[in-house]
Amino acid sequence: MNYQAINFKNKLGLFDEHWSPKVVAEMNDYQFKVVKIQGEFVWHDHADTDETFIVLAGSLRIDFKDGFVNLSEGEMYVVPKGIEHKPYAEHEAKVLLIEPRGVVNTGDEIGGKTAENDVWI
Repeated sequence: MNYQAINFKNKLGLFDEHWSPKVVAEMNDYQFKVVKIQGEFVWHDHADTDETFIVLAGSLRIDFKDGFVNLSEGEMYVVPKGIEHKPYAEHEAKVLLIEPRGVVNTGDEIGGKTAENDVWI
């Protein structure tokens, strides 16, 4: 058994790319992923699962077809399954995502911002 705490700041220091979630832990079938985001993402949804965004540093806006939510450092939001959304950060934000193993970051909208899945750091 590895009895060592996971340090988000240290993990986030191991990569530079944006929109490329990295797995830092698993609990049952759920993964905890750190990601750096900046600029606009793509409209997408996750038909079979909710998705949790926890802002570790910076700020994040999540747009919906009928509104938006602003998140600051230390805040979180759960996007319900099937709800189309588009994350956006004017300046780099560092975020912890919680979602089931195997979830594609762009949902069914495969393209240039689709990240490789299950990359551990």
